[in-house]
Amino acid sequence: MTDRPHIVPVGDNSTKIWGMTNGERVRRIARAQRLDGGGGAAMLANLDYAFDPVWTSHLAGKPDTVVTRGGVPVLAHMTGDPAPVERAMREGRPLAAAGLAVIEAEDEAGIFNEALRKRERPFAERLTPENVPLIERLSYQGAYKGVTDLLTKYLWPEWAFVLTKLAARAGITPNQVTAIGSVLCIVATVLFWHGWFWTGLALGLLFMVLDTVDGKLARCTITSSKLGNAWDHGVDLVHPPFWWWAWAEGCAAYGRPLDDRTFWLVIGTMLFGYVAQRLIEGAFIVRFGMHIHVWQRFDSWFRLITARRNPNMVILFASLLIFRPDWGIVGVAVWTALSLVVHLVRLFQAMAARARGGAVVSWLA
Repeated sequence: MTDRPHIVPVGDNSTKIWGMTNGERVRRIARAQRLDGGGGAAMLANLDYAFDPVWTSHLAGKPDTVVTRGGVPVLAHMTGDPAPVERAMREGRPLAAAGLAVIEAEDEAGIFNEALRKRERPFAERLTPENVPLIERLSYQGAYKGVTDLLTKYLWPEWAFVLTKLAARAGITPNQVTAIGSVLCIVATVLFWHGWFWTGLALGLLFMVLDTVDGKLARCTITSSKLGNAWDHGVDLVHPPFWWWAWAEGCAAYGRPLDDRTFWLVIGTMLFGYVAQRLIEGAFIVRFGMHIHVWQRFDSWFRLITARRNPNMVILFASLLIFRPDWGIVGVAVWTALSLVVHLVRLFQAMAARARGGAVVSWLA
């Protein structure tokens, strides 16, 4: 097995992106991707350019390969003499060295990013003060999941972008954003329990936006941590059933109580459906090595509306508009059951496809 390369910054650049110099950004990328050791080949990084961290991860397994922008080398995984490539980087001229595989950053074909569930063309742009707004937007967009729910995808990308920039400029860490969001999540739960649905929805909305901000801030500033990842995902995983239970309890305080039979049927359906869907998603990953939501186009589309927190909140919001929060929580239970059936059918269809000798691969790959 080939040793992992180590990143070697080339040049200097005082222009800041996300509140840090490009040299610091490259060092953070190297640490995060374990490309900061002294062994192995060198991966030259041209500091005149800002690039998506996906490029270094992609290039780590491709020795003697160079990523160019306008012909100028931006990144180069070198096993031979790096001097010719380094000179081209420092002089800002097209690369003339032979014997290297060239990947043009402008190529529209792009690459598949499994972690973010999308096919993308990672950015590589010349870093100048004039280009900073463009690069930060490209960096933010690069950190966004391609397959997600309708609110995250369409409603608040711009809100989260503004908050992510403000947090980066102010030196606020992703874990601090997660901490603020966690408090809002708990307060929203209490408000739902006591029937203060509109106030709870307002705080819940802010929490949901911050739930996007912390992840984007971590990726854009290259400050992801095991603690932050576990904390963020732990809150995401645990709180939805508590919200639904609190909402069902709060219907009585609001003046629209559920009868006992309906209450426990709703709670049981939601809890079972929520856990079962998560188990199905996990089983799909274990069996097929990818998320169920990226298998076929239908699965990516269904992820927009499947019974996760954000689509369920749309149902609850709509029910409040007609002053029937009780109908809303019943609707969430029904939609959870239907979504569970869809996920179960898709899992069985994938298993059947493989049993027939077919390949189960992502339509985005």
